Amino acid sequence: MLPFALVYHEGYDLNLGDHVFPSKKYRLIRERLLGEGFAEECDFVAPAPAPDEDLLLAHEPGWVERLSNGTLSYQEVLKLEVPYSRQMAEAFRLAAGGTTLAARRALDDGIGYNVGGGFHHAFPGHGEGFCALHDVAVAIRRLLEDGVIERAAVVDCDVHQGNGTATIFAGDPRVLTLSIHQFRNYPAEKPPSTIDIHLADGVGDEEYLKKLRDGCEAIIAGFRPQLVAYVAGADPYYEDQLGGLSLTLEGLRERDRMVMEIALKQRAAVAITLAGGYALNLADTITIHANTARAAKEVLDEVGWRV
Repeated sequence: MLPFALVYHEGYDLNLGDHVFPSKKYRLIRERLLGEGFAEECDFVAPAPAPDEDLLLAHEPGWVERLSNGTLSYQEVLKLEVPYSRQMAEAFRLAAGGTTLAARRALDDGIGYNVGGGFHHAFPGHGEGFCALHDVAVAIRRLLEDGVIERAAVVDCDVHQGNGTATIFAGDPRVLTLSIHQFRNYPAEKPPSTIDIHLADGVGDEEYLKKLRDGCEAIIAGFRPQLVAYVAGADPYYEDQLGGLSLTLEGLRERDRMVMEIALKQRAAVAITLAGGYALNLADTITIHANTARAAKEVLDEVGWRV
């Protein structure tokens, strides 16, 4: 049995068909972790969909209502870049519930891993870039409102800047945000995070890891959050279709270890979400996300967690 929970629901799959966003990856990650003997069935816990009460901590009522009852405008669907269905809307609610559950479990175990989530392009009043609801913001705000944490940080390692994250938490002194991303990539407009690490095209393992370490140590050691929401995007990979960085599988695994080790050593629990991943070979995306779970176990075994 793993020392941390793997949060998963079969409803995470948006069933997008032939779409660049391979939402079936969630099921395939689960199958990989089980098939290789890393995890057992008892390691997986299922979330409930996030209720309106939680969604409204990060989103405008009108957006939640339109998403729920299927009255999005044509322009809103175009901006979202995934076709609307009730199943899609429910999948995003489940992801938000999953990240909230992973965060709660992280406070107990040191790490919680949501086999989904990381929808960092969702804004208070609209969705974009395959992201309809900001599960990370919902989870952080829920735990802050419940009083179980006082400070949180977001460490976003997706290849794309977390524009929704930056917008939602702008002016909120309880939450600091770090985004390390390819500068000449989506989104065109990048509202400022607390720390933005803009990377040139083609940056590889060595430069990436050095800049990430400096940023993580500044935001985690300096702010001392009780929770770090780690957005572990697979798309900095050198064969990603929507990315232009050059990280290797080994570099990405070292990235995961670094973020979690810095956090745990500072007594910050880590809630992991998966965000993007669009490798030419889908198996590579699955490997990257599965390696994040493996790195979590390694770091937790080495560093430990004491409440």
